[in-house]
Amino acid sequence: MKKRHNGFVRILLVEDDEAIAQGLMDGLSEQGFEVNHVRLGADAIKAPVVDLILLDLGLPDMDGRDVCRQLRQSANTPIIMLTARTDEFDRVLGLELGADDYVTKPFSFRELVARIRAVLRRVGTESNDTHLQMITVGELTIDLRTHRVTLNQLEIHLTPKEFDLLTFLAEDPGAARTRSDILDNVWDINWYGPTKTVDAHIATLRKKLGDSRWIEAVRGVGFRLIQPGKQT
Repeated sequence: MKKRHNGFVRILLVEDDEAIAQGLMDGLSEQGFEVNHVRLGADAIKAPVVDLILLDLGLPDMDGRDVCRQLRQSANTPIIMLTARTDEFDRVLGLELGADDYVTKPFSFRELVARIRAVLRRVGTESNDTHLQMITVGELTIDLRTHRVTLNQLEIHLTPKEFDLLTFLAEDPGAARTRSDILDNVWDINWYGPTKTVDAHIATLRKKLGDSRWIEAVRGVGFRLIQPGKQT
């Protein structure tokens, strides 16, 4: 995708619940996104091209899956489905229709933002917005534009996958990430390889960061990034 002329990532929110829509619009705007909202599937299909679509499945005029199908026929815009449906068949069908990710309500706003950024990162969307380009956790700095990582002003050389893994953990410092979430967001939503892959990359990252306390194992859950010595 090309850079936007104003530096903002443009999101189309397709949601008929006004209260939910307003909350998401306010929150996403604060995170540096430019959000346009429509409540009908027909309006989503006719809407101008954006960088990412948040698509609710329970729309009043048509099934969100049909909207996804039609959107995918005309463009490759990343789509994240929002739904209260928890049936695994719905999830699989949604992904087969071309959705890039799938979030079940109720979801945490921070998790949604992390998923948005992960999808945008996977498709290579760029932004001039400094807030979206730089992640800082203590003395650790991640430059999303140049793919450079520095710790205490010294550059750390990471492989592309190590960079994506560190970025995913750093997008929400202190939050516990399950191995499944890490695989979905850093590898691929259709990844069927062993979860040991995550552990191997975590071990390498700890070594390169020079202090294993940067990435803490959460028993029975997964891992989280935390500044050594900082309490969560």
